[in-house]
Amino acid sequence: MTKILMVCLGNICRSPLAEGILKSKLSSDFLVDSAGTANYHTGNPPDKRSIAVAKKYRLDISNLRGRQFEVSDFDVFDFIYVMDDSNYNNVIHLARNEVDIKKVKFILNEVYPNQNYNVPDPYYGGNDGFENVYKMLDEACEIIAKDLNQQNELN
Repeated sequence: MTKILMVCLGNICRSPLAEGILKSKLSSDFLVDSAGTANYHTGNPPDKRSIAVAKKYRLDISNLRGRQFEVSDFDVFDFIYVMDDSNYNNVIHLARNEVDIKKVKFILNEVYPNQNYNVPDPYYGGNDGFENVYKMLDEACEIIAKDLNQQNELN
């Protein structure tokens, strides 16, 4: 089973959205989870604006709960997608070796290879920010799902 982790800062805005979007595009042959690099929202549900934008697109992420990224996540997950430079640096800082580092990717590199673009954090913005983030993540997750499904068919 291929395991994918989505990572943002607090695990209440971007990464739960990415988790919900990717789960909706993959079969049960895959495990998708999310985490935050900070522990601000451990145990909390996603931001109500993330829940609302997901619901608009027929996804229910209201049951997800925030958790902090841990070093052991490198052992569990095959792919670790980060939302921005800060998340990347925080996750890489915890990496124990080159194997760990190779698992970490900027999610928007799926759409814009090798550009390391950031998914903006919509937390302090209005509802439009959540809509824009949803669209960015949906585009990236579509590519990830296509690639993962193709790999799964080959195995």
